[in-house]
Amino acid sequence: MRIAVTSQNFRTITGHAGKTRRFLILEADGQTAPVEIERLDLPAGLALHDHHGTDHPLFAAGVEAVLTQSAGGGFVQRLAREGIAVHITSATDPLSAAADLAAGRPLPAAAPHDEHAHNHGHTHGHGQIKASGAAVQLQIKTPK
Repeated sequence: MRIAVTSQNFRTITGHAGKTRRFLILEADGQTAPVEIERLDLPAGLALHDHHGTDHPLFAAGVEAVLTQSAGGGFVQRLAREGIAVHITSATDPLSAAADLAAGRPLPAAAPHDEHAHNHGHTHGHGQIKASGAAVQLQIKTPK
């Protein structure tokens, strides 16, 4: 299983996945230790929040899953359209979390994501993300 890990420092799992430009790409089989196979260190403008094409390097890397500490609903939906599952966790160690994910073991629950705590100049309808172990549920608020 090929897993991308949001990691602004290339050492720990970091959050706000849509703004991330650094990813560790790991290969994990659930039985042996995950192996880092690539690092994406993308230039400005290629965070998924900013780049809206389907030609993103993360999509070209062939990943099946993304591990992150936080992500908005738009990020989760966009990656789902590309066939990539997003797993939100409070875990900080990329190799340990990737091993757990590949083996089907539950991940530590994510810290609550306050949709209104980050102000970046516009709104784009984040959904609410709730994580329970490795499963992520997306709840979209729709106007009535």
